[in-house]
Amino acid sequence: MLAEWQNHKKKLRHYIAKQVDDEHLVDDILQDVYIKASDNLHQLKSQGSLSSWLFRIAHNTIMDHYRQRRDFDPLPQDLVHEEPDTAEQAHQEVAQCLRPLIDELPEQYRTPLILAELEGISQKEIAERMGISLSGAKSRIQRSRIKLREHIMRCCDIEIGHGGVTDYAPKEVWLNRQ
Repeated sequence: MLAEWQNHKKKLRHYIAKQVDDEHLVDDILQDVYIKASDNLHQLKSQGSLSSWLFRIAHNTIMDHYRQRRDFDPLPQDLVHEEPDTAEQAHQEVAQCLRPLIDELPEQYRTPLILAELEGISQKEIAERMGISLSGAKSRIQRSRIKLREHIMRCCDIEIGHGGVTDYAPKEVWLNRQ
């Protein structure tokens, strides 16, 4: 192993030095790589893959170094800072705006939408309450969502991001209507 190590040592040191900015750590990590390689030589499948095997060990050792490194002081356990839930507040504001828009929908769409979305009633129970089939209830709920969306898009500019709605504002035409 020692003869093979000497053949790869310079390249491994250069590789580690490119990844770690402290010269003293480079030699420590290189030594750790040698120890790990020596201890696990029995896992090497063929001599032809020795170089890539050593570089994989070097890479993993560097990653271990960065995982263990602590460049910060831990926060005290009793430190608690609660951020206001702006997303929840935005959802509540939007919900207040949606109710009048839902109320403008025709009755056949308004009722199933209110029952499903605002009251959380199952589609099966909605079908029973309205005296229609389950597929009919599903269809009405889906159509009412589409109609509500169209209505919202006519009156509001909505910005959507990864977490859903990130911002909204009434359109000028809608404000003048009020």
